[in-house]
Amino acid sequence: MWPEGSIHPEADRFLRLHDGSGTQKTYAYFLVDHLRWLERECLTFERVVLQDLERYMGIVGAEVHMPLGEPWRVGKRPLGRSALSIAASCLKGFYLHQASLGVNADLGEKLDGTRLPSRVDRRRSFLGHVKTAMPANPLAPKGPHRRHPKMLPGGAREQLLETVNSARDRMAVTWLADGGLRIGELCGLHLVDLHLRENAACGECRSPHLHVCHRPGNPNGAEAKTKHPWRIENGTITGGLIKRVSPAMVHTYFDYLTSSEYPRGVRHGMLLVQLHGAGAGEPWAPAGARRMLGRAGKRAGLGAVKPHAFRHSFTSAVLDAADGNLLIARDAGGWASAATVDEVYGHVDIHDPAFDVALRTVWGERK
Repeated sequence: MWPEGSIHPEADRFLRLHDGSGTQKTYAYFLVDHLRWLERECLTFERVVLQDLERYMGIVGAEVHMPLGEPWRVGKRPLGRSALSIAASCLKGFYLHQASLGVNADLGEKLDGTRLPSRVDRRRSFLGHVKTAMPANPLAPKGPHRRHPKMLPGGAREQLLETVNSARDRMAVTWLADGGLRIGELCGLHLVDLHLRENAACGECRSPHLHVCHRPGNPNGAEAKTKHPWRIENGTITGGLIKRVSPAMVHTYFDYLTSSEYPRGVRHGMLLVQLHGAGAGEPWAPAGARRMLGRAGKRAGLGAVKPHAFRHSFTSAVLDAADGNLLIARDAGGWASAATVDEVYGHVDIHDPAFDVALRTVWGERK
């Protein structure tokens, strides 16, 4: 949308391809910044060349070897590698869409390259063993990438539970820590998604569990990232992403529901609600949960705590407890691929006795 309020037609057409998805919101954020940069550089879609896009990627944080021109995003930190990858995907998709409409076909040809598939690509793809080429993005960050997730400090859960002020907040901390839920999944839960007794009517899990269901129309804007099919049969949820719950999660749930915090007679049916202000009783938005954790972390002396740190800590702990079994960690955390778990969390503990023995054996030392 232009500053005067009119719709940007090219951006609108591209974003409609991802209508109703989280990708649409993410791409919109990056596309706005790029369109503003184009306007400052006096570049039209017909005149943009690959070098211009590489220069833009460099000016927002990528490592490129060329003059970048005037500063952009003054006062803001450069984008991290993950954000740069998303920006590169957004730009490639946008200009390929323009090329499909007959605008700047030369740029589209340069962006529409391929590469040989790697072992990870073959493992992630259906019939990956027969693949001979994979899409390549010349704008994507170069070089190997091994992410090191930012996990919670030791004892952070206990400190946060002592610091937060309500049963709802204690439940949020416990469910993030024990469930490995994303913040959109937690805030998007409905009461009917919870099967907190053994042998629930859904028949899909004997133990207490919950169903993470993708609902793009939640009134608080919370959406689950995964889009597993689900349905309601005779008032019972089936399908979705099934995640087991701990006894502590069940305890904090009943503590929250039996307190005076959850209002009676609400019709939205969502689990977490606002406690104060004009919106009391309305569904609790993910932004509110993030602010609560940030304030609680500062009061506890932990700094700004981010909800995704709980997920990192949970997955790392499950992987350690399962002796490195990637499939267990993948299913416990709801990851789409075991390769992602291996890339992000599969780091060797240098203090592991087995690691020490292996090194000493190579060195020719005795135990």
